[in-house]
Amino acid sequence: MCGIVGYTGLDQAKDILVDGLKRLEYRGYDSAGVALEATDGAGDPRIDVVRRVGKVAGLESELVGVDSAATCGIGHTRWATHGRPSVANAHPHVSCDGRIALVHNGIIENFAELREALVRRGHTFMSDTDTEVFAHLIEEAYDGRPADAATGEPARPGCHDLMGAVREACTHVVGAYGLAVVCADEPGVIAVARKDSPIIIGRGERGSYVASDVIAVIDATRDVVVLEDGQFARLTREGITYTDAEGNAIEPAVTHIDWDIDMAEKGGYPDFMLKEICEQPRVVRDTLVGRMTGGELDIDELGLTMEELNLIDRVYVIACGTSYHAGLIAKNLIEMWARIPCEVEAASEFRYRNPIITPSTLVVAVSQSGETADTLAAIRDARIKGAKVFGITNVVGSPVARESDGVIYTKANKEIAVASTKSFIGQVVSLTLLALLLAQVKGKLTTGQVRLLFSELGNTAEQIQWILDTQEEAIHEAALACKDAHSALFVGRGMGAAIANEGALKLKEISYLHAEAYAAGEMKHGPIALIDRDFPVIAIATKSPVYDKTVSNLKECEARGAKIIVVATEGDEDIHKIADHVIYIPPVRDAFSAITATVPLQLLAREVALMRGCDVDQPRNLAKSVTVE
Repeated sequence: MCGIVGYTGLDQAKDILVDGLKRLEYRGYDSAGVALEATDGAGDPRIDVVRRVGKVAGLESELVGVDSAATCGIGHTRWATHGRPSVANAHPHVSCDGRIALVHNGIIENFAELREALVRRGHTFMSDTDTEVFAHLIEEAYDGRPADAATGEPARPGCHDLMGAVREACTHVVGAYGLAVVCADEPGVIAVARKDSPIIIGRGERGSYVASDVIAVIDATRDVVVLEDGQFARLTREGITYTDAEGNAIEPAVTHIDWDIDMAEKGGYPDFMLKEICEQPRVVRDTLVGRMTGGELDIDELGLTMEELNLIDRVYVIACGTSYHAGLIAKNLIEMWARIPCEVEAASEFRYRNPIITPSTLVVAVSQSGETADTLAAIRDARIKGAKVFGITNVVGSPVARESDGVIYTKANKEIAVASTKSFIGQVVSLTLLALLLAQVKGKLTTGQVRLLFSELGNTAEQIQWILDTQEEAIHEAALACKDAHSALFVGRGMGAAIANEGALKLKEISYLHAEAYAAGEMKHGPIALIDRDFPVIAIATKSPVYDKTVSNLKECEARGAKIIVVATEGDEDIHKIADHVIYIPPVRDAFSAITATVPLQLLAREVALMRGCDVDQPRNLAKSVTVE
């Protein structure tokens, strides 16, 4: 899944598709491709497909020699869910006869059984993707389905209508899809379908457009239709028709886009930081897509066998900055579930202290950009010493990914704001998957326990959305209490102590307000000396085994006149007895509280920064990736 663009009209399609794909690059991807209408030597129509692993610029170079006369085509940037990044797995995918090509965002949950049935009926698959199932289903619906000797299912006649074939194919699919399809037998036509995966349709002066994001087509049209679930569209150079699942004509609402290009990239948000915070429910979902197969965790990019994993007896998580804080959370989870000793090291220090590494050591390198110089140097040293190395990164093909034995991509898509938000959440989710996998391999958690925890992990997407929808006023009031302070203290216990570190970093890096984080139990060992009247103390006091201990520590701050701001569990009314301001998160298992409790701290930091007149997207002295030591 990732980005879709399509065009049919009066102009050459190739350049329009490439420009649209470039606009969609911010979403992150591992490969790109286009399908263009063409004709053979006899003048008969065909579909030309060009695909390339890597950047759109590489695809553009490969298209230089391709006939540019085509006025209809579709394009895609892919981020792997089923199947590794490769030319074979890149979109568009085609039918057996090559006359139908399509691009797809989403996930086909029943693709394994569909694929098995299609192979039994004579179809040949050329990729490992779930998407290719759609190409063969549409081919059968278009040309007719042969009898299935194994099941006794009789042959079915074809409908010989692309739009009808797409509707028929969708009835067999369980899952999510945003789909754009072309067929050599219907030149100039693009058939579109949507279920649980965004698709927009636009009509310009010189043709019709489809995309997964308005930014891809905003130069051509400002009037778009946001296709709803179960709706279909047929695009031609002359116009667009819309139908429901039964083929009945419908008249969808048209939305006028009044953003400029800059605002289109921001999706209508005032800054990238807020946009990226609000994308975090999607990041959780995307990072988990395809990770549970047959009731067991499936991380096919791992690069390590189950036997090799079972031999792991020590884990180092190495990272810098925000990624280091994700590692602190991972340490809790790996030791709790897998019962493997885990240390978290600043990558800048790891390589200089001669750590104890053996062939049964797993070094997990966490880097948003995959380019962090200190992290790269550390994993190179670890490999020389014989460690297995595993990467957690947001950038496909980055140096960390290339130099690791395996990798989990965080699926956060491109992050623009310097202060990491959605990448951090993606890292925490990815590290949680790794902790669950190690526990599964070691036999410390049963299959049933892993399934339950995976399900609850997925629920955090909705919980983040609840915070975004309901806590704006509470966060604003808390920010007012912080904006004129000279320093702030973040505290928590257990998982809350790890979260406090990230909260303090966010506040100081974008608002320039000094902040420190401490385990709440350490207050009396020095930090409590800082506290006087109206000094902000921001606490993570969610319902957990250490809740009462945290409240006791906060009473010590209250007695000294501190301004107490608490991130608490929804329904906790007692916390108001000591807190000046309360920001709620939904009830959540303590193991997953880092994912939800971090979100209000991100929003609080942003709100304080805006009140202090700071640029939240580009804080002074900071860069998105640190590529020198």
